[in-house]
Amino acid sequence: MKLIVGLGNPGVEYAWTRHNSGWLMLDGFLSRLSLSAPRNKFRGDFWGPVLHLGERLSFLKPHTYMNLSGLSVLEAVNYQNIEPQDVLVIFDDVSLPVGKLRMREKGSAGGQNGMKSIIAALNTLEIPRLRVGIGMPKSRGDMAEWVLGTIPKKQRDIYDKLNDAAWSAVELWIKGDVQNAMNRINGISFEEEFLND
Repeated sequence: MKLIVGLGNPGVEYAWTRHNSGWLMLDGFLSRLSLSAPRNKFRGDFWGPVLHLGERLSFLKPHTYMNLSGLSVLEAVNYQNIEPQDVLVIFDDVSLPVGKLRMREKGSAGGQNGMKSIIAALNTLEIPRLRVGIGMPKSRGDMAEWVLGTIPKKQRDIYDKLNDAAWSAVELWIKGDVQNAMNRINGISFEEEFLND
């Protein structure tokens, strides 16, 4: 059993904000597997389990708001009796440019409060994660304003391509080929394409 978690905030006002990039990625995965209506479970929206590539998968969008994501994830992990290494968390990252993705097997939260909450709740750094680049603001103003800002329409166009690349890597992760998954996704960038758009 593996759990894939997309981080974000509930409410239509957050739908296309940078901080909801994890939810946007998860939406693409759910669509690929023809999963529609979720169950309200573990303080969020929950799908599955569904069988894919010989592995039982479940999907979670915590509704605890970003900074308390760990409460939701911990409930799902405990109920399904899975190890933290079998949880893949997808979230936005200001340290990566728009159009870039990064997968890692473990590590710190890197300042991302949702991941920080999950690390604290599961009491380990060994949680796989997929980071979606949202870039830094041009001026070092209020970071909260930046991450909660709406993704410009011209940037939204690359999300389908990012989702294709992410799903290819996620399928390798599902099959246990983590190193190949990281090799495949960490070198991909749609940054230049976006800048030339």
